[in-house]
Amino acid sequence: MASSCEEKTARAVRPASVKGRPHERSWQSSFGPGLGQQGSLDLNPDTDSVSGRTLPVFLLRQTYKKKMQTIRSMLSPKWSSDVRLEGKTAIVTGANSGIGKETAKDLAARGARVVLACRDTAKGEQAASDITREVNGAKVVVRQLDLADTKSICLFAETIYNTEKTVNYLINNAGVAICPYARTVDGYEMQLGVNHLGHFFLTFLLLDLLKHSAPSRVVNVSSTVHAMGKIQFDDLNGDKDYHPVRAYAQSKLANVLFTRELAKRTEAQGVMAFSVDPGIVNTDITRHIRRPLVDLAKMFSFLIRTPAEGASTTIYCVVTPDSEMLTGGFYKDCARADSCRAGEDDGAALKLWAVSCHLLGIRWR
Repeated sequence: MASSCEEKTARAVRPASVKGRPHERSWQSSFGPGLGQQGSLDLNPDTDSVSGRTLPVFLLRQTYKKKMQTIRSMLSPKWSSDVRLEGKTAIVTGANSGIGKETAKDLAARGARVVLACRDTAKGEQAASDITREVNGAKVVVRQLDLADTKSICLFAETIYNTEKTVNYLINNAGVAICPYARTVDGYEMQLGVNHLGHFFLTFLLLDLLKHSAPSRVVNVSSTVHAMGKIQFDDLNGDKDYHPVRAYAQSKLANVLFTRELAKRTEAQGVMAFSVDPGIVNTDITRHIRRPLVDLAKMFSFLIRTPAEGASTTIYCVVTPDSEMLTGGFYKDCARADSCRAGEDDGAALKLWAVSCHLLGIRWR
């Protein structure tokens, strides 16, 4: 039911010989006189400095970094809200780290009671401790939830019904990404099982409480990668041909399609649903990524967001007034956005819904 760029030292660019002076000429032409006596280069091999100053390559790095930070700030969403959530209860899956933890912290700071739904309760308790230390009066509680095990999802839902009077926000945030082939406890391919089926089942079990708590919202955290996805109805579990990136993209597209169909079925009961693209975020979920994707990430590191930045669109979908939101919609950068064409296929959404119910052995009223 419902996870760095290494800076090279300046020594790496030290010229082999000062006497040849090609480095001196290029540095002088770039930076002008004043680096040494009469504009000459005075290199100290023990400190890698020029007349007591660090090598110009450091200045170049700093200039590059500032430019990249400027570009990054232009691309990051600019949005804020002072909406308070006293008396509201939110469940955030995968809240022990990354986007989930930042989402939980923000909601707690707004006064909500937040349930941290975590597979590893020790990490969950540490996250709760961090949040209570940073947010005065934070109301957070940790509950065990393993989305790769339907029994664990059932136990979690039972605990929620026994301990929470209302659930106003269900934030299906947890996920695994681009991992080697593995199966969940129930035999589903891991990425499909955790990212889609686990959250599908969790939402199914908590829906009565969400309806009881209406107006309420379900936020499904998808990914930019959903645009690369295709629902392989003839091989959902990747038994015939598994590729980790393809499987991840399929599961994220499934999040978008699930959201569209869920919204149609629950709007009349006061439950809204949204899917979210948090952007490219530096979190633990990327731990399985290998080269060449790692090299690509380093090259475009200035585009990678912090977990707090990644959580901003989720928060937007929680606190923005109903009149400004479209249930079933896809959101990114704190605004309504268009998903890919496959993400707007209502026929595929309905078929995926039926297949998901069949795989889980449930009948959704």
